[in-house]
Amino acid sequence: MKLWSKFVLLFAVMLTLAACSSSDQESGSSTEGGKTKIEYWHVNAETQGGKTVEALVEEFNAQSDTVEVVAKYNPDMYKGLMQNLQAEVAAGSSPAIVQIGWAFLDYFSNNFSYVTPQEVIDAHFEEDKTFFEDNFLPNIMDLAKNSEGTQVGIPYSLSTPVLYINRDLLKEAGLPTTGPTTWEQLKEDAKAVLDTTGKYGFYMQEPADNWATQALLESNGAKIITDGKATFGSEKGIEAYSLLSDMVVEDKSALHIGWDQGVQSFIDGNVAMLYTTIAQRSNIQNNAQFDVATIKSPAWEGEEVKLPAGGAMLAITAQEEEQQKAAWEFMKFLYNVESVAKWTEGTGYVPAREGVADAENGLKQFLAENKMMQAAIDQMSGVVPWTSFPGDAGLQAEQLLLDVRDQILGGSVTVEEGLTSTEQSINKLLK
Repeated sequence: MKLWSKFVLLFAVMLTLAACSSSDQESGSSTEGGKTKIEYWHVNAETQGGKTVEALVEEFNAQSDTVEVVAKYNPDMYKGLMQNLQAEVAAGSSPAIVQIGWAFLDYFSNNFSYVTPQEVIDAHFEEDKTFFEDNFLPNIMDLAKNSEGTQVGIPYSLSTPVLYINRDLLKEAGLPTTGPTTWEQLKEDAKAVLDTTGKYGFYMQEPADNWATQALLESNGAKIITDGKATFGSEKGIEAYSLLSDMVVEDKSALHIGWDQGVQSFIDGNVAMLYTTIAQRSNIQNNAQFDVATIKSPAWEGEEVKLPAGGAMLAITAQEEEQQKAAWEFMKFLYNVESVAKWTEGTGYVPAREGVADAENGLKQFLAENKMMQAAIDQMSGVVPWTSFPGDAGLQAEQLLLDVRDQILGGSVTVEEGLTSTEQSINKLLK
């Protein structure tokens, strides 16, 4: 019995120590080296900034005596991160910093606990009180404000969709190597590539969001949302979506596959034109074995180009004071000129803060040597907010648009039927 009692006592002590260890890990209170440990959740796959995230985290950890950052990659882009964050919060925990895609700005601010970076600065970092007004343009900062005008986070990644072109393949098809300037011409060029080379003419990115779809529709005068109601099923919206559907379903000159596969097909020389984020610039530039270039997003005849701001903001979800302080220390590091320059070089995102492009320790030399960035910079005047469906139904509304995309491009429903019924379904959710 004495032996059994000793065993029970020892087991209880072990459980207590394990619980304490678990509590420390959840709160991120400290590591063995006395640093505050925090998690940074991001959506950057290896081919789209993941290596740069790892390098920046490693550099920060090496120079910080007080904070240790652990980066956690979330697949399925921003929608996947939102779903993982829901599960983490339900389990009673949360990371310290998260990347939030612009389309989920309102959903995030309505459903999760966060603290604005300025609140943390005002409470603990007197020297940084004017950091944002000193380093960011007001209209850029406004991208991270929710529909109620609250500054939820800080813009970090800015991108627009550009058209990557395989000049060699266009030349082989007898087409101008400058690429098309309109969507109507793009459709004709894609068919010409298929007819003359047997290869695909076009691929438009298909991640777990509707970013590229918004650019296609709104550049034709449609609106995803008007006064809180879904309106993408308008005549202009149907016309725009029909062009893409015709290329995929009827002409078979465009691909309908996953995003990674589509980008790789372009890199492999099997697709002439790729419509995706400038953030893929590094991956494509480093791996394409042909004459590759970027040109501005195509326009619709007689319409003004409107391009949703891609990328993300950084938000602080840390609940404890020490973690919030640690979060700002890491964020401040990410926003210094050298770090932003490395982020742009490793991804292709347009810098969110001022002064990076012209700084000697920033991007001055890089931009002179990497002309593929110019298309994204030249079309920033056409940037509009990425549509964020309001209320708690945001994720579900996004998913319905993804579902109808697959139905339309899979040929199971017509564009008019799919967009009209989905618009009605989303508006029921938004009531």
